[in-house]
Amino acid sequence: MKTQKIIFGLFVIAALFSSCATHMGNFISSASLSSPNFKYISLVKGEAETSKFLGFGGMKNEALVAEAKTNMFQNYPLKDNQAYANICVDFKYSFLLLASKTKVTITADIVEFTK
Repeated sequence: MKTQKIIFGLFVIAALFSSCATHMGNFISSASLSSPNFKYISLVKGEAETSKFLGFGGMKNEALVAEAKTNMFQNYPLKDNQAYANICVDFKYSFLLLASKTKVTITADIVEFTK
């Protein structure tokens, strides 16, 4: 009986300190790169995250994507003849007991058209 209580106690402690994370992503090509009339400039990213407790709080995924996109645009504004290409939207969901966190990261290549 004492051994069962110890095992149960260890199980409860392990459950309290465990977490889980999942990841999903989407890839979007936004600029036409079919002809060699451009040069690669850099890889850029924007991020946004939200937390929930007992399912309350935070933002919807659409709002997180918009916030991450705005973050990317503000940190890496485009110059003349430039465009974002190969846009990727990644979602990371983390769970810990009664709380969860969602993080959205948008990455894109900046290309500059030469003709």
